[in-house]
Amino acid sequence: MTEYSADVVVLGGGSGGYAAALRLAELGKDVVLVEKDKLGGTCLHRGCIPTKALLHAAEVADAARDAANIGVNASLTGIDPAGVRAYREGIVAKKFKGLEGLISARGIRVVRGEGSLETGPAVRVGADLYRGADVILATGSYSRSLPGLEIGGRVLTSEQALDLDVVPQRVVVLGGGVIGVEFASVWRSFGVDVTIVEALPHLLPAEDVASSKALERAFRKRGIEFRLGRRFDSARQDEHGITVVLDDGAELSADYVLVAVGRGPATAGLGYEEAGVVLDRGFVQTDERLRTAAAHVWAVGDIVPGLQLAHRGFQQGIFVAEEIAGLSPVLVSDSDVPRVAYSHPEVASVGLTEAQAQDRYGSEAVRAYDYNLAGNGRSEIIGTSGIVKIVRRVDGPVVGAHLVGDRVGELITEAQLAVGWEAHPEDIAPFVHAHPTQSEALGEAFLALAGKPLHAL
Repeated sequence: MTEYSADVVVLGGGSGGYAAALRLAELGKDVVLVEKDKLGGTCLHRGCIPTKALLHAAEVADAARDAANIGVNASLTGIDPAGVRAYREGIVAKKFKGLEGLISARGIRVVRGEGSLETGPAVRVGADLYRGADVILATGSYSRSLPGLEIGGRVLTSEQALDLDVVPQRVVVLGGGVIGVEFASVWRSFGVDVTIVEALPHLLPAEDVASSKALERAFRKRGIEFRLGRRFDSARQDEHGITVVLDDGAELSADYVLVAVGRGPATAGLGYEEAGVVLDRGFVQTDERLRTAAAHVWAVGDIVPGLQLAHRGFQQGIFVAEEIAGLSPVLVSDSDVPRVAYSHPEVASVGLTEAQAQDRYGSEAVRAYDYNLAGNGRSEIIGTSGIVKIVRRVDGPVVGAHLVGDRVGELITEAQLAVGWEAHPEDIAPFVHAHPTQSEALGEAFLALAGKPLHAL
């Protein structure tokens, strides 16, 4: 056995892990980064980046299909799965190469192999032991399944769905969360008949109900079917297809089933509990500064209870790096982390839903305003419908923003600043939004809540 030492050992090279490593190196720390697969983790290789590449291909397909509506002579003759794959893999490869170069340039030592935590603290990789004054756990997550539904054959997770080399005719999506609606959107743009099954009353059930309903209206218009308040019961598959049976006895036949019921923390068998880290249903328990129960062991990203988003992992990784360096950073709460589903249309939000705000402050102390994108010139030009909903405390700050429409994910940063800085609509209303842009929809909502609507009654 060979033993090495460093200021900090990071276990996991995904979003949270590599962000922590980069910031630590920037702060002058000697860092060892342990990764069993490729730097970048799920987000870069099997999640955020490749799925958004698919969604862009879907957007181009829709644009070609509808080109005649705006006087452009174009047509969609089909989808080339191999071409889409090459496009997607090219983007991932370029981003991966850039990340590797950045890690190397910062002088971070990368150890390839599966690591496990030991007391000390330390991380063991094979016969070697890497001791750190601090250890950061960032081992990410995996795709969950459902009881009685084994992954394989015609039953896919998002990872297998990305690698499909055919465009199916019919797909059933189990789960109406972000992953489910994004893949449903892609497949429908590719001409696939899609049915989503969601156990809760709405698609994207964590969002404000106004956003969920707006997405449901748009999906109905696109021909995407969904069964709400229904649960998976069983499935049977053969060489011809797969049949899903729901809890009400309904049967749905398809070429494939996508299981999109969330992600679990990747913590099993990594020595966490043996080293003094406390787990709850597999998630690492931390204090408000992301310290675990084991001395000088920290946790970031998907293994920490809360939103499982790459940018939350980035922020937590940077936070822990600065905490270790003694900088006393500020941790952004989950409610202030922006959330985007990149479906067609997109759904973006930050802060509290109207119901959450009413629960926290009382229904009489909360006011909300919905602005319909039908009144926004830029939205009309690009052919999207949707809403902008702003939630504020009466005579107080903006506490939530909820947007539905194509490309609205690009607007969420302004909304995050409004929520994070506890701005009042009256403070924001005087600021001018360029015309014609979709950002004007946010401006209109702020104007209305400030008591001086312009393009709305």
